[in-house]
Amino acid sequence: MKAATTGTLSGCLVWTIVFGIVSMCSFPVAMLLGSVTSFSNFAIRQTGAIICPDNTTPEIYSYASTTTDEYGNRHPSTAYELHCVDGTGEVVKVDPVGYAFLWIGLIAGIGLIISGLLAFVLAAPAGVLIAKLLNRTKKSKIATNVELD
Repeated sequence: MKAATTGTLSGCLVWTIVFGIVSMCSFPVAMLLGSVTSFSNFAIRQTGAIICPDNTTPEIYSYASTTTDEYGNRHPSTAYELHCVDGTGEVVKVDPVGYAFLWIGLIAGIGLIISGLLAFVLAAPAGVLIAKLLNRTKKSKIATNVELD
């Protein structure tokens, strides 16, 4: 029973390490992908279905705006908003930021799920690699101790 518990514990530890390493790559990529696609029609339809009230249609609204760089200089930019429009064409709800946070969060969550699955697939090979490296260091320590005696 103790060997099974030790094996399970070490397997979980290896999975956690592999998950952390894989997530360091996939999470920023997912965040970048989410932010770049947050104003696409697909993203607006998906997040609008959650944010907009019933019997309204989510639409993207863009307008000219300005942004300020790190030196305080103003530059032209485009701003995006989610508008929830009812059947008569009246805007019922305006969401300037929440839809983008929701979309980026959904994509980041998908990225973490993919990281977990990849970690599950790569945990066994990583465990074998770690065991080989530990055995190699043990053998070199034993050989060093034998030579000293």
